[in-house]
Order: sequence, then structure tokens, then C-alpha cells
Amino acid sequence: MARIAFILLTHKDPQGVIDQARRLTATGDFVSIHFDRRAPAAMFQQIRDALADHPGVAFAPRRLKCGWGEWSLVAATLEALRAAERAFPQATHFYMLSGDCMPIKSAEFARNFLDADDCDYIESFDFFESDWIKTGIKQERLIHRHWFNERTQKWLFYTSLQLQQRFGLTREVPKDLQVMIGSQWWCLRRQTVEAILELIAQRPEIVRFFSTTWIPDETFFQTLVAHVVPRRQIRTRTLTFLIFTDYGMPVTFYNDHYDLLLRQDYLFARKISPEALELRARLGALWQAEGHAFTIAAEGRRLFSFLTGRGRIGRRFAPRFWETDGSLGAERVVQIVVAKKWHVAKRLTAAIRARTEIPAVDYLFNEQEAHLPDMGGVASTVDKRARHRRALVKLMFEQFGSDRLVFCVDPSAVSLIADFDADRAETRVLFIESRFDDDYVRGHMGRVGLVSADATAQVVDRLLPVMRSDLQHEADRLKEAGFAHLESIADGADASRNAQALAAFLGVPVEEARAILDDIPHLFAD
Repeated sequence: MARIAFILLTHKDPQGVIDQARRLTATGDFVSIHFDRRAPAAMFQQIRDALADHPGVAFAPRRLKCGWGEWSLVAATLEALRAAERAFPQATHFYMLSGDCMPIKSAEFARNFLDADDCDYIESFDFFESDWIKTGIKQERLIHRHWFNERTQKWLFYTSLQLQQRFGLTREVPKDLQVMIGSQWWCLRRQTVEAILELIAQRPEIVRFFSTTWIPDETFFQTLVAHVVPRRQIRTRTLTFLIFTDYGMPVTFYNDHYDLLLRQDYLFARKISPEALELRARLGALWQAEGHAFTIAAEGRRLFSFLTGRGRIGRRFAPRFWETDGSLGAERVVQIVVAKKWHVAKRLTAAIRARTEIPAVDYLFNEQEAHLPDMGGVASTVDKRARHRRALVKLMFEQFGSDRLVFCVDPSAVSLIADFDADRAETRVLFIESRFDDDYVRGHMGRVGLVSADATAQVVDRLLPVMRSDLQHEADRLKEAGFAHLESIADGADASRNAQALAAFLGVPVEEARAILDDIPHLFAD
């Protein structure tokens, strides 16, 4: 009977790691954990304290600092894999997981599935001949050396690559290896793992080569499995269900995806939202279930492609799947009003609606009622709106039939503004600078939960400077964010200056902007 040793690479949520390890080992299987060294030491200690004496749990002897696209991810996998191979001689299979993975079949089903076919499950496509890599560099991943991280050290990464290309500094793939590529989520038999570990022990040049390739977790195991295992014993697929958006990002699954996930021809799925507590609980219980019959439809990816291609609105999965073209559109203008005093911003959007043809809504990512058009159920909750903000705004452009849209955002949401600013659409920002007297700051402390209703005046007054500093910090972050089209109007500023700023923001004549402001003479009043 198959018994699985799960290779768990994770970097956050220590309680989730503990729960996952206990859940997977409750059925007689095993877990080997590598917890990223970049995470706080206290998190790892929490996991050690909870699981150190568990007979079904092992820990990687070395914790490494991991970075996306780096060799460190493969090195961390090898650390956990070696630990599992030594600690669990009963394990027949080794299954790669992350902290975002959850079972979508029972352990009973998984064992029967693995026992039915003596093979390895790993995507394994020819690196040079296949079209597995859709965008970005391809052969440059291998023939040049990569010492820097493209995401965190972009200038160094590309400068190093360009210098190697200029001087013709290339290298050969290790002899007798055909480089293969595929997903990093695999399930390998024990004899395959042992053969790979023996191979790299005998041939250290293989590790030296892959350690300076780019994104080696998509090539290292894929290449070595194909090297040590006969082709007829390899199933070129993963047993972990995942879908990628047109942005190249994995789709996240939520509570109402339970039935969909169980119908897929896979054993696990990722990414499961950390907020999907009901889904996590149901899938956790499912792993330990016995006698459960699964009806396999395997329609997940086809359904995703259909809905994104058709742009359906108001159907069950449409709110969660973005359109084929993820950009808002280069011809469109996103106009964001940023104000700490929400009532002030709402006065301005009301005047814009009354005076212009520009669609203007309120704090759509913070409040349920925000003067939105009928969205067919897509924008049913504030949480959904924030999670799928670009998709929502794109739909709003279409619903309003306009290439311009005004909406309001709190100054604390600089990252949200930056997300829109990174789009091909033009993003304009109007910052409303308000004065904050002591009464407002006291009320704000209560609204954000900093003080309770029965807090003494002494406690509140002691916190006033702290809260004022925080409000100023929010304003400074916005001004220093480097937005190309940032205007501001201020309480107490010259009326003509405010009108010019509003005109630039809205793209209207100064006279029209002045008329809008004249309609709201008490714009800044509390």
C-alpha cells in the first residue's frame, strides 16, 4: 500500500503549517518541513514546539533563505527530501506541496490511485523544443549564469545577462543530460528519489550547473527524473490542480469552489485562500474520509477558459476569473480621489456627477453603498471588490460606457493606487488635504479601534500625537510614491489653485472645475 512523504515548503502561517502536518499524518502518511529562514525565528520555533516529537514529522536540517526563481528553492527541497528519505523508510512516494495546497481527494483514494500505476508524476517537456515557456527569456535561463534575483535585483540581473551576451560568455549543458521543463509540483516514487540523490552525489557538476540557472525548480527535477527513469514510467502531468490567469498568476480558490475542486482529476489543489476557512475545514476532513466516491468531470480549466473568453457577468465563477486582456486598456483614464475625510470626498464626487458626464463613485473598496451601477452580482461584497479590483473597475468602465472613471480611496491604500498606476491605462490621483483638529483625531482613534469608548481623556490625549504622526505619514507616503499624475487640493488653499488642480485631474476647463467647487462651498467642513 502506498504511503506518502509530503515535502512541505512554506514561509508563513505557522499554525496553518502545524494543522496541515497533523492532518496529513493522521492517516499514516508523513511530512518533511522546510520553513523559510527569512521568516521570523519565533514562527519556526512555534512549529518545532508543536511537532518536534511527532513520529510522522521531520524537519530539513538546514533552513535556507528562499527567493522566487532562485536555486535556493531547489536546495530547500533537497534538504527536506533527504530528511524524508532518511526518516521515513516506509514511504513509497514523495509528494511536493506548499502551504497553500489542500487535498481534494481522500487519503484512501490517493493511495489507491498511486498503487494502480507504478510510475512518477511530473511535468516533463523538452526545454528547447516545447512551448512551455510563454514569455520572457528561454535558452538564456541555461546558457548564461544567473547570480541575482530578477524580481528583487532587476538591474543587476539584466546587467549581468547583457554583459555575458556582449562578451559571448555562454556554457554547455552537462553532458548526456536532456534538459526538461515543467511544473514544480510533482509526486515521485522512492526508487526515483533515491536514484536522483545518488546521481547528484556522484556528479556534483550537475548541481553546480543548475545552481546558476534561472528558475531551476522548473527544470532540475524534471531533467533528472527523465534521465534516471524510463520514459514509459513517467506520466507527464502534475497531481496538483492549479490554474493560471492571463497575468501568469495562480487562481485562488474560495469557499464556494468545493464541489468544483472535488470533480477534478487531481489529488491536491492550490492556491486555497487563507480566508477560505470553511473550504479548508471541509477539505481537511475529506482527507481522512473513508468510502467516499468521487465523480471526476475534470472541467475546471475548460470552464475557466470559457468564462474568461466570454467575459460572462453574474455567473457563479465569473467574478473570480479575469478577462483574457487583463489590462484596463491604454485608452482609459482611472481618476482616484484620495481623502482621509470620506465625507469630503463624497461631496466632491456628488458634485462631479451633477456637473459632468464623468462617472464618479465613492469608496467602493471600503463601503457597500458607493453609487455603483448594476454589476449583476459581481460586486456583492466589499471583500470581493478589493480582491478583484482591476476586474471590477474594467467592468465598471464597460457598464458606464465611458473611458473615464472617478472613485475614492483612503490614503492608507497606497499599494492599491500603485496597482492601478502600473496598468497601461492612465492613472490620475487627486489628494484632498484636510485639517485634523483634536476632536476629529479623537473620533478617528475610536473608529479604527485604537481606543475604546470608555478610555480616559488622559489616555486619549497621550495618543493624539501618535495618531497625528500616522496621518501625516500616510500623506507623505502618497506624495513620495512617485505617481506621474498627482494633483492636490487643500483646505485653506487659494481657490484658483484648487480649481486648477481639479481641472488637471478631471481633464476639464478651469472654469468648469471652478463651477464644481462653487457648488460645494463647504467642501472641507466637518
